[in-house]
Amino acid sequence: MASINLIEAFQEFREDENIDRSTLMKVVEDVFKTLLKKKYSSDDNFDVIVNAEKGDLEIFRRRMIVEDGEVEDPLAEVAYSEAVTIEPDFEVGEELYEEVDMLDFGRRAILAAKQTLASRIGDLKKNVLMKKYESRIGEIVSAEVYQVWKKEVLLMDEENNELILPKSEQIPQDFFKKGENVRAVIRRVDMKNNTPVIILSRTSPEFLAKLLEIEVPEIYDGLITIKKIVREPGERAKVAVESFDDRIDPVGACVGMKGSRIHGIVRELKNENIDIINYTDNIQLYIQRSLTPAKISFMELDQDKKHVEVFLNSDQISLAIGRKGVNIKLACDLTGFNIDVFREEEEGEEEEYDIDLQEFSDEIDQWVIDEFKRIGCDTAHSVLNLSPDELEKRTDLEKETIEDVRRVLQEEFEKE
Repeated sequence: MASINLIEAFQEFREDENIDRSTLMKVVEDVFKTLLKKKYSSDDNFDVIVNAEKGDLEIFRRRMIVEDGEVEDPLAEVAYSEAVTIEPDFEVGEELYEEVDMLDFGRRAILAAKQTLASRIGDLKKNVLMKKYESRIGEIVSAEVYQVWKKEVLLMDEENNELILPKSEQIPQDFFKKGENVRAVIRRVDMKNNTPVIILSRTSPEFLAKLLEIEVPEIYDGLITIKKIVREPGERAKVAVESFDDRIDPVGACVGMKGSRIHGIVRELKNENIDIINYTDNIQLYIQRSLTPAKISFMELDQDKKHVEVFLNSDQISLAIGRKGVNIKLACDLTGFNIDVFREEEEGEEEEYDIDLQEFSDEIDQWVIDEFKRIGCDTAHSVLNLSPDELEKRTDLEKETIEDVRRVLQEEFEKE
């Protein structure tokens, strides 16, 4: 048997379009040259010829024909009398090419070569996968949920590569079912047990940035730039944007007509409230915008200490702080300043802490909130201060709905 068919040994390798043919041939050649070195102590006088398409491999041995009795190196030279037994027309000084029968290596050696080849192929595929995803860090991918575990979700991309979405990188409201498609950003590529592990994220600012880039053509075209994004995943996000074209309103472009551009992103992020803010180098104006939707009366800024005291009317304090303090926390992260909130009223006047009703939009349906606002109840305390019977009379809401809303509001104050 003069040749060996290696199709089974590297069929999977050949089908992987990410690995070129020349790499395949080089790997196979290296494996069998190692085999030759073990048998003959050297591979200098052997040619390994690989047909990657057919999966065929042939090995030829080259030796110079010399006069009988002048053979000094049996690996590189052959006596004339031996050469003419193979082909009578040979002459001294010519090269003799002989095809090596693979059976000469023995069954064990051939099996070992196939195992080595499979191992090398596996390593190469891992390197290709790692380089592919390292170059795509920060990009959004869509993958299918394959398995849901307590601490992570396993997804498969279109090429059946495994991707991991850890619990820490999931939005708290995320709930996945096997077979559904999930979008996430490629966060990093780790090496675990010599195997690349692709980590995805839905909580990183980069995920929101890429979603905005998809929905807002002006960002993709470079007319609008995202200066900074801060997030409390599933709760709220603040995005500072700037336009390089005076004719383009960056906030309006990002929000879209009647919120058409931002609504899709909000749904993707499980109703996360997104504040789009016009970036400015004016620190005071930037801080004021960062506390949206609250309106500031005035502030006292200490730029050296990165500290600012903000004064607001009493009805704006709950908006500035936000539910669970999320709004002011994100404003601090966005501006880099430590922000303290004070009421504008006279000292000594006590103000009851309140929360804007809109802050409960993740637990209370919007139409219910709108119905309360219709009768002038736009904060938590304004609802709780009225009895259930009074609320039932003044609104078109059912008693069960009113009781559910009051329970949600009361639980929030108990947490505080």
